[in-house]
Amino acid sequence: MNLHRRAILAFAAFTAIAPAAVAQEGDPIVIGEINHYTRMAAFAEPYRKGIELALDEINSDGGVLGRPLEFVFRDDQGDPAEAVRIAGELMTREGAVMLTGSILSNVGLALSSFAAERGYVYLAAEPLADSLVWTSGNPYTFRLRASTWVQAAMLAERAAETDATRFATIAPNYAYGTDAVEAFKENLTRLKPDVEFVGEQWPALFNIDAGSEVQALERAKPDAIFNVTFGTDLARFVREGGDRGLFDGRDVYSLLSGEPEYLEPLGDEAPEGWTVTGYPWYALEDGDPGKPFVDAYEEFTGETPMIGSLVGYLTAVSIAGAIEKAGSTETEAIREAFEGLTVADTPIGELNYREIDNQSNMGAYIGTLAVEDGQGVMVDWEYKEPGPYMPSDEEITAMRPAE
Repeated sequence: MNLHRRAILAFAAFTAIAPAAVAQEGDPIVIGEINHYTRMAAFAEPYRKGIELALDEINSDGGVLGRPLEFVFRDDQGDPAEAVRIAGELMTREGAVMLTGSILSNVGLALSSFAAERGYVYLAAEPLADSLVWTSGNPYTFRLRASTWVQAAMLAERAAETDATRFATIAPNYAYGTDAVEAFKENLTRLKPDVEFVGEQWPALFNIDAGSEVQALERAKPDAIFNVTFGTDLARFVREGGDRGLFDGRDVYSLLSGEPEYLEPLGDEAPEGWTVTGYPWYALEDGDPGKPFVDAYEEFTGETPMIGSLVGYLTAVSIAGAIEKAGSTETEAIREAFEGLTVADTPIGELNYREIDNQSNMGAYIGTLAVEDGQGVMVDWEYKEPGPYMPSDEEITAMRPAE
């Protein structure tokens, strides 16, 4: 029995499924998927393959509400305005019943605002900015991945256990980066009141001047560094910082740097000893809920999974679960179904969407970087649930706009 069928059966065991809306048998249920397939192919292509694996399983098992589930993939090239234009086309011309996608937070925020304005359901698969479901949250936007706040809080917890008191930060200058630095500083200050932040660097996204950034960080003389760069920016920062000795004798806490999309290109230059969030798929063993997914993905694609692969798979499974629960493809039925949605037996265990802020309970893997056989890997890792790292319900309610 495949992963999705087990999830749906487990879900149906404790939730009544409403009768399906009347529709011509065999007509596909169309989902509009918008992403940066050209600009961020290293993440977006594995993400698409994860969706395709889920769709193969879902449709082989009879689809959703007796109809095939279909994703229409469109490339916004990382441009928020283009993403919004495409979203309108998908909903009005392609017959999409809801929207999903985006990696970059600025694009995700634009799609979220558009969805709220037009009354379309939007599942933000990957954007991590906290504002997406908190200060800019709305009833039509749901988010899958663990937020910036949660992952930064996990890293701050590790940082607080050391003797370091002088910290510097480096992050891309847009919503994700600014949210990440704010979250790390707030969490670390709470845990370690004597901490001092001695420098902040804000390189332009995908346009880092790594030499200048490394020099500026070195001048600040920090005990430790919090890094939020990723992709090509991360590779340049690691190489320049390594050449100039920036990381010698300093702890580094780094968001996403253990994700295969960003770790594999570093090869044997992966910075050993960094504390990171990531995805150690290669270390999942029998009995771990993620191992069947890894095996299925490798068989389906002939490739090893990325974090994008997992996110894509969970995106499609979440959407299928919401539509099954709704018993309809009507917008309000899908929106209400996503509130409090539970899908059991997924690669991360039971997947839930919180009613208070439309955020899922997907957690994060945190561990330490090492180099083995010429390749960076995560060691001494653990998967951590997000609950203990969230603000209180009262704080979240106060942050979200009144509905």
